[in-house]
Amino acid sequence: MADEKAKIVTDATGPSSGPAPAQPEVDAQVSKQEQSAPEAPTPDKAEAPAQKEAPSKKDKAVQKSAQPGKTEKAALSEKTEKAPKAPSPAKGAPEVKAPVQAETPAAPAEAPRPGKEEQIVYIKLSELHAFKNHPFQVRNDEEMKAMVSSVRDKGVTQPAIVRPREDGGYEIVSGHRRQKASELAGFVDMPCIVRDLTDEQAITQMVEDNTNQRENILPSERAKALKMQLEAIKHQGAKEATSGQLDPKDAGRRSNEIVAERNKMTVKQVQRYIKLNDLVPDLQKMMDAGQIKFTPAVELAYIKPKN
Repeated sequence: MADEKAKIVTDATGPSSGPAPAQPEVDAQVSKQEQSAPEAPTPDKAEAPAQKEAPSKKDKAVQKSAQPGKTEKAALSEKTEKAPKAPSPAKGAPEVKAPVQAETPAAPAEAPRPGKEEQIVYIKLSELHAFKNHPFQVRNDEEMKAMVSSVRDKGVTQPAIVRPREDGGYEIVSGHRRQKASELAGFVDMPCIVRDLTDEQAITQMVEDNTNQRENILPSERAKALKMQLEAIKHQGAKEATSGQLDPKDAGRRSNEIVAERNKMTVKQVQRYIKLNDLVPDLQKMMDAGQIKFTPAVELAYIKPKN
């Protein structure tokens, strides 16, 4: 009994000496786990963010639809960017062009009017005089016969343009053939519009009206008319430049350019026609009769006669 008590006392107080008893196997496994476990972060170091798993395609679609503040315009822009490009046309295939929209025509404006009201007056044929150095002939041809017949039936439907003369009477600016037709039709007067025109203004209007209204103009007639118009524009331009009344659209332009534009010709054509005035009268008649063509006639005009 005494021995058993002694053994209990010894177990309670522990052995006083001798080797320590071996630890159980469970303690050894716990110690191993503690050594392999990662070191806990200290409060001084920032905690590394945890890696997230890559979202699946389904999750992406859900996230995109759930994004706040996404407008319909932005969504449409994304769709446009991702839309496939249209295939380029094959080589040799005809190119399809978009239809061109027709321009909207400008609203019609009022026609230009003279500064003051112009009245039509009937003037006796005896008081009407031909324009000085009038370049256009009044021929008694088939065209004149047709005009006489029209005047006899309907009268003169378009009044002549005249200007007062210093010696009395009126000078015809436009309407020489109408005057002759009225005379041949047996009338003593004809309708006219009287205008106060300078020499330059009268020449310009005379040339423009006759070239626009006459169907058959001889080369020599056109040559004289263009020369008269060119000289008139030169004089008129010099006067207007001095008085400060020069038309802005004619500023800096040459006289032959203005003549060409008014007669719907090129500057070269104007120069060639004006050169025909240097032909001798016999050659001019041959040119008007068609015996000499226009280009050879211009070349002949550069040859100076010996006498």
